[in-house]
Amino acid sequence: MQSTARQVGVEHLLPSPEPVRLLDEHGTQVLPSSARRDYVMPTPERLRAVWRAMVIGRRLDAQSTALTKQGRLAVYPSARGQEACQVAPVLSLGPGDWLFPTYRESMALFTRGIDEVEVLSLLRGDRHCGYDPMRHRTAAQCTPLATQLPHAAGAAYGMKRRGEDGVALAFVGDGGTSEGDFHEGLNFAAVFGAPVVFFVQNNNYAISVPLSKQTKAPSLAYKGIGYGISSEQVDGNDAAAVLSVMDVALAHCRSGNGPFLIEAHTYRMEAHTNADDATRYRTGEEVSTWISRDPVTRLEAWLRERGVIDDETVAAVQAEAEEQAASLRDRMHDDATLRPMSLFDNVFATPTPQVRAAEAMVRAESEAGEQA
Repeated sequence: MQSTARQVGVEHLLPSPEPVRLLDEHGTQVLPSSARRDYVMPTPERLRAVWRAMVIGRRLDAQSTALTKQGRLAVYPSARGQEACQVAPVLSLGPGDWLFPTYRESMALFTRGIDEVEVLSLLRGDRHCGYDPMRHRTAAQCTPLATQLPHAAGAAYGMKRRGEDGVALAFVGDGGTSEGDFHEGLNFAAVFGAPVVFFVQNNNYAISVPLSKQTKAPSLAYKGIGYGISSEQVDGNDAAAVLSVMDVALAHCRSGNGPFLIEAHTYRMEAHTNADDATRYRTGEEVSTWISRDPVTRLEAWLRERGVIDDETVAAVQAEAEEQAASLRDRMHDDATLRPMSLFDNVFATPTPQVRAAEAMVRAESEAGEQA
């Protein structure tokens, strides 16, 4: 009897045996026949908004990559090919929800409505975080792998303790699932019932290390079971499926059922960053295979077939994307105004005596330099 009870308790945690898919590579709607949960096709209006954000996000991503070649960014980790994973989860969030990004989530932050120059200030080397996290309910981009996951779990638990309806969305790459912080974040969230969605973007490589060298798990989604977390895997290049799975995950969290883990199967079309040579560890044939699974063209085909968008719509959104890219390029060519005293603006809400002393020292040295 006890064994049966445990099995029943485990069954609802399991991900679907195959990644959930609502659209195939050609944009044809399909039924998620093997899915363990009910997934509803999002409305055309929502999917049109996702498609528009993906088109604009891809153009801004390409512009950011170009800025590294012009010396305006020190480094840039492109998310081209992962647009559905970057855009759909963000657009599914409510106004009270928090976002915890990695260093690759520039496109997600653009979609969040954060000014592009503020987003790129980290990668330009101006400051650790160029936007106001409290205003945007978005944590600073996290460069160390997976350290944002315990932060997200803690923030979600805090919202739960305060009786808020908010959920935390925490992005992480497949490489980050090999870090201790990944397991600590999941365990804390599960034990304390924190309403957090852990969104794993499995783009097949942790820099140059393929997934097969990281884990023997049937999929990363199964890692949630060991912590008692309901999990799912989804075709990360199918924006409709990603949005639908996110809807279920958010409803799960808001209903007081604790955290939810999503693994999105996608692919990083560009190198890890502009400093990486991806040809050393993957073939052109592999990349070409994934080009045919492009998330933008897949959703565009579905929207066109239903008459939601047409050539005029596509041209208008592309023109909008070009305009935003031009604005970003022009503004990034202006040198940032650096204020040494801003180092102390966001260290503590109430500065400690040590911070005050350091602030006074820097101010005195700055004033002496100006008088010299």
